[in-house]
Amino acid sequence: ELRRKYAEFIQRDGHIGEEEFFSAEQNARLVMNAERYYRAMFHGRASSWNLRDQHMFETLSELFSHLDSGQAKVVVWAHNSHLGDARATEMHARGELNIGQLVRERFGERAFAIGFSTYGGTVTAASDWGAPAERKHVRPALAGSYEELFHATDQPTFWIDLRERNRANDLLQRERLQRAIGVIYRPQTERLSHYFEVRLPAQFDVIIHIDQTKALEPLERTSQWDRGELPETYPTTL
Repeated sequence: ELRRKYAEFIQRDGHIGEEEFFSAEQNARLVMNAERYYRAMFHGRASSWNLRDQHMFETLSELFSHLDSGQAKVVVWAHNSHLGDARATEMHARGELNIGQLVRERFGERAFAIGFSTYGGTVTAASDWGAPAERKHVRPALAGSYEELFHATDQPTFWIDLRERNRANDLLQRERLQRAIGVIYRPQTERLSHYFEVRLPAQFDVIIHIDQTKALEPLERTSQWDRGELPETYPTTL
């Protein structure tokens, strides 16, 4: 119905009508894909994950085409697990894809992916879906991970251009563990919940390592966030 009346909208309202039509079309696509997504949640993680990232890519593609007839430069800010090319991670073996893979497949070298890494510090995350945000301490990275390797350099912050061919990047080609902390952080099951195998140079174009990170401060801070986590030994303090 929207597309059938497109010419009418543009003729009547000009540029404003075109922008309103674009917004309405994106909202209609969101409703359609959300329905598919919630149905897919009953069929397993890979199916629902793929629908989610495919929707992200569809939205990005539509926005890119809409802005300056495809000549615009677009910046996408998302979690490493969405932006890093899934084909370079164990996600691919599970049948999962992500927006990073889809963007590279469509735009090739015109796309530029930047990842972030940290060894320790604090993060703002919940303990479960729907739970309140907490300020949590990040455990030191596991042995055999990229984070542990970067920590061993004793540099507080640095970045690596992974596109360059040199000895350092050749060493990074070996598959290692990588940590992913998102909305939820569960230190008690960290290896199972937050680590997966990746080949970093194939995943990103550049990696930025911040050895000690600091939790994002909420706009509306709560007493629970200010208090932070209770020590693991609470209430014995031993």
